[in-house]
Amino acid sequence: MGGCQFTRELRLLTPSHFTFVFDDAIPTSSSQFTLLARHNQYNHPRLGITIAKKRVRKAHDRNRLKRILRESFRLHQHQLPNVDIVIIGKSNADKLTNPELFALLDKLWKKLAKRCAV
Repeated sequence: MGGCQFTRELRLLTPSHFTFVFDDAIPTSSSQFTLLARHNQYNHPRLGITIAKKRVRKAHDRNRLKRILRESFRLHQHQLPNVDIVIIGKSNADKLTNPELFALLDKLWKKLAKRCAV
């Protein structure tokens, strides 16, 4: 599957990357997640994920959410504009099943792409 990977270039890695997005973000939200985006100077979108222990208590639930978020981003990255995205997990995100998460994320990616269109 060429071109559908989640390489290091597609990740927000440092606190300064996250701060860049938080400073002037375009928000999109649901009851389980908030997506913050900001246009970047790269030719591709990048992703950062924060799920607080306070919101999702069990590590295996946080890890499952992160895996699904990364996989959904990997599959939709070519439909997204050149933005840095930070996903913030809210309470009860761990209550959704995997198919429900993918369906919710499909809607959020489309909503975010529409809001960030230049």
